[in-house]
Amino acid sequence: MRWDTLFTDLEAQLAASERLDLDAEIAERMRAEAAAVELADRLRGSLGLPVSVQLSSGTVFGGTLSHAGSEALVLNEPLHQVLIPYAAVGQYLGLSSLAVGEPSRVRQRLGLASALRGLARDRTRLAVLAVRSAAGETPLHGVIDRVGRDHLDLAATEEGEDRRAANVRQMVTIPFSALAALRSARTAEA
Repeated sequence: MRWDTLFTDLEAQLAASERLDLDAEIAERMRAEAAAVELADRLRGSLGLPVSVQLSSGTVFGGTLSHAGSEALVLNEPLHQVLIPYAAVGQYLGLSSLAVGEPSRVRQRLGLASALRGLARDRTRLAVLAVRSAAGETPLHGVIDRVGRDHLDLAATEEGEDRRAANVRQMVTIPFSALAALRSARTAEA
């Protein structure tokens, strides 16, 4: 009878030790998986959710997250869409804990320059927030004329004016590193 108690106790100790080992392995795998998650994956997991994006300068944009690319996101506000480069963001509020990888290799390669070229091609009127100092951003209104590898040329106009030669006040070259956000009017299908 004493032997039965001894073996039962040993079995319980072994089972408890195996459970602890399994719990430790699960916890370690969860930490390793969390360490591999990129911010863009978390943003893709939050598509369709209302989020707030605070720029490093303190400016806050809020809306429904409609796109999360490799270098920028798009928020849908009630009357506008806002393209925000990840590099300009200080913090996010309202992200889901869900992470979704980008399955498309083509989309993985499309960066900020690709989005800007699309805006230039469509001659979209924009309000461009370019970081000018620690005091924040200064909006420039106009249409993107050209997009280089690391900069864009904006034909600056008065707010709401179309890009016509007579309306262009000046050509402004903006490095991508100085872009804080680009706001455009929403299209009917957006």
